[in-house]
Amino acid sequence: MQSRDDIDFSALAATLKQWGLELGFDAVGITDTELTEAESHLHNWLSKDFHGEMSWMHSHGSKRTHPEQLVEGTLRVISVRMNYLPDEPDPTHLLEKSTHAFISRYALGRDYHKVLRQRLQKLADKIADHIGPFGYRAFVDSAPVMEKALAEKAGLGWIGKHSNLLSRDAGSWFFLGELYTDLPLPIDAPLTDHCGECTACIDHCPTQAIVAPYQVDARKCISYLTIELKDSIPIEFRKAMGNRIYGCDDCQQCCPWNRFAQPAELNDFMPRHGLDQAALIELFDWDEETFLKKTEGSAIRRIGFERWQRNIAIALGNGKSTDKAISLLKKKRQDCSELVAEHIDWALEQLN
Repeated sequence: MQSRDDIDFSALAATLKQWGLELGFDAVGITDTELTEAESHLHNWLSKDFHGEMSWMHSHGSKRTHPEQLVEGTLRVISVRMNYLPDEPDPTHLLEKSTHAFISRYALGRDYHKVLRQRLQKLADKIADHIGPFGYRAFVDSAPVMEKALAEKAGLGWIGKHSNLLSRDAGSWFFLGELYTDLPLPIDAPLTDHCGECTACIDHCPTQAIVAPYQVDARKCISYLTIELKDSIPIEFRKAMGNRIYGCDDCQQCCPWNRFAQPAELNDFMPRHGLDQAALIELFDWDEETFLKKTEGSAIRRIGFERWQRNIAIALGNGKSTDKAISLLKKKRQDCSELVAEHIDWALEQLN
């Protein structure tokens, strides 16, 4: 075990970045805990109620924008990113295939929380083996952490007009994770914004949820509506949802920087159970047991069977009027929750 005074932190920073790449991360950066600008942006966003039902966005007080309050002693944040884009043909054709489901690309494979957390733990173990015990805590979208703001400060990219992190060499198809640490490591320089005059993400959003550059009203966002919203989906957004039953990738698919996105190298992020090409009829015919089995180890499971049925009912209502679709909707209507029944009734009205 080395004394803190004997540690070459510059050399350690370079070494841990190399370890991170060897563990499968596609980029590693380091930043401090100062988030004044991000805190101001967050407060402005919350004041407009753009967070909708996501009460956890403000329920932790100032811990979200003050890492040292969330984990006492935190001096630096090691930020990592990992590509998740499946190696597949352009998935935008699915949006025109009304008989099939569109699921956000990030959710097609294994739950990313577990994948990244395991590798962050391995990185922490390597650091501890090298210098001895140190203070740290790993996060993967699991606590009040400003992951995009921290990643931007750590030089992993810049926050685009759609509020996702963008990289010049990887686009935006990647996950983020963090190690909060008490090590006084040298920090990396942030990148500058390269969105320029482009407004593709704003123009292509199906529900006009990007109300201004860098401002997303989550209450209009299809990802929020299909994943976070627990109640009835507002009628004014149902047609625009099309066949998107879990999340929405439109703002990423149209972004010019994603021409440079690299497919994931990890098999864990490859599509499972045929969900990248699944027919809506097939998915709607699942019972709860099948849903739980097919979504085991997947991020999709978090919405539960009821919201899964709710979302698919809307997609069927936006599709072609076929005897099979109408028959299945009526069959499910006989034994479902009040929430699902409302959306089935809407779907049948559209098809009739």
